Amino acid sequence: PYEFNITDYYRDISPVLFRRFISFTGIRDGADLPRWKKASCLVEERSRSPRAVNIDPGYVNGARLVLASTKDHAHRIYLGEGIHAEVTLRFRFRKWQAFDYTFPDFAAGTYDEFLSAAREQWIKETQSRRSCG
Repeated sequence: PYEFNITDYYRDISPVLFRRFISFTGIRDGADLPRWKKASCLVEERSRSPRAVNIDPGYVNGARLVLASTKDHAHRIYLGEGIHAEVTLRFRFRKWQAFDYTFPDFAAGTYDEFLSAAREQWIKETQSRRSCG
């Protein structure tokens, strides 16, 4: 886990917060992002009142990290069912690169090692799919 102290926005959860990432093997369809976000919202709602967790599903591929949100902003694309997608980081010139809207903790490179490992796993799985031809 990574200590999360960038903002006090989530103080209703706990005064001390940690960010955790979970990665699954197997290629997933990014078109399922709205379903993943809706499921994560249910977990958040059931966690307790006030909520005990904040879950932001997304995916990593060879070029980007995409996160889902229920909040609209100019840089987010509406996917339907009240869910938006955001390219939070891009992978270019062998490194993760932030945008002007990227969350500060992601922009700082704190999670680059984890994201790079997930990206490498995606590349391996994609290559093995292609070789099955």
